[in-house]
Amino acid sequence: MQKTALEEEVLALVRPRPDEIRHIDEVAERILARIRADGRAEGMVVGSVARGTWIHGDRDLDIFLLFDPSLSREELEEQGLALARAIAGAEAESFREKYAEHPYINASIDGLDIDLVPCYRVESACSIKSAVDRTPFHTLYIRERIQPFIDDVLLLKQFAKAGGIYGSDQMTEGFAGYLCELLVLSHGGFRPLLVASSRWRPGVIIDIEGHRARDFPEPLVVVDPVDPKRNVSASVSLTRMCEFIELSRGYIEKPGREFFFPPPRPVLTVDGAAGILSRRGTYLYAIVLQTPPYIEDIVVPQLRKSLDAIRGLLDRHGFAVNRADCEMHEDNSMLLFELLVEELPAVTRHEGPPVWNQVNAAKFSSKYMQCSQKELFSGPFIEDGIAIVEKRRAYTRAADLLRSPEMLQVALGKHVKQAMERSYSVSRGIECYRDEFALFISCFLQKYSPMTWIRKHG
Repeated sequence: MQKTALEEEVLALVRPRPDEIRHIDEVAERILARIRADGRAEGMVVGSVARGTWIHGDRDLDIFLLFDPSLSREELEEQGLALARAIAGAEAESFREKYAEHPYINASIDGLDIDLVPCYRVESACSIKSAVDRTPFHTLYIRERIQPFIDDVLLLKQFAKAGGIYGSDQMTEGFAGYLCELLVLSHGGFRPLLVASSRWRPGVIIDIEGHRARDFPEPLVVVDPVDPKRNVSASVSLTRMCEFIELSRGYIEKPGREFFFPPPRPVLTVDGAAGILSRRGTYLYAIVLQTPPYIEDIVVPQLRKSLDAIRGLLDRHGFAVNRADCEMHEDNSMLLFELLVEELPAVTRHEGPPVWNQVNAAKFSSKYMQCSQKELFSGPFIEDGIAIVEKRRAYTRAADLLRSPEMLQVALGKHVKQAMERSYSVSRGIECYRDEFALFISCFLQKYSPMTWIRKHG
């Protein structure tokens, strides 16, 4: 499909420059030459660089070290890390070991962020021994088909980045590069995809090869062309899917440059954040802990689990939560809660069983008859056939609950709990504001869908 003048303007800005392409190719070839010289593995450039679908300014390069599948997992890790370290030691300004399903090396080489990832050289994606073994097959599949649609992929990636929905990481829960490529392939271009996605509902199934081998629970299902048992869009949350639907409708209705280059989200000053809090009349609480030393894919789900558990604790004690969110940074992570009430009266009403439920009513009365006056204000008494007591509330202030031992007794994520057992802080109101979390807090206090932000500020 012919591109509009707007789309051609965007493409002129997002296509990689010749000097960028030359530089990344030269660095990749140096590394591949070192892998060939070592002889233990085959080297392969994977990802968007290999497929020609990377955007101007991207500095990421993924190179896989393909080892014989006869190696044990321990041997793969040992030999793979040894080779990756040797390459990084010879080429990199700095490098570090990172962990996904198994360890790999992340290195900074000539201004590029490079992952050196050991994997098995298997015959097909159906015979993989580790999750990363599938990636070379993704590269081969896309490279054979994508050439007529490279510009469409660049447009979709920039569109998704601008909308804040690009990336399959746990924090974003959005659209990965490989998913963008498959969506463009399956619909025959950028605008045909947007027309189709504007009508999406949860439960969409896209199966290019027509080989789906199982059902998937996620709201958007894009069956992996190289693995019929995998949903490429498993990381896409319902929220991100619906934000994409709304953005698609907005672009079709009124295309604009702001869909690719939106106005930046302003970072509030302390005074600005304080003013918004005052106008909202709610109560902000932040829990800050040291980030556990694991990759985002491990830590973020645990932060979200902990967020839900603490939200439930607050709700059970009567401190109604309006919204909650979390943010992971390298050194510290934050759990942020907006409460509708932060102080409650000492008395709380507790209803028991109906009087005609003789056994349970007797147990209820017996239990509370033994309570002291410090524990119980009134009761048991009967109201409309129900046994009732008015008890003393365990915590009348949200801050006391958040600093109490009960915090460590709820279903926190394993590594988050370990970090909080060592230390965590509780802040209230504008004291929650920290420079390192300023953008996170700003977006929390000024929450818009991507489409709303574009329409209001574009």
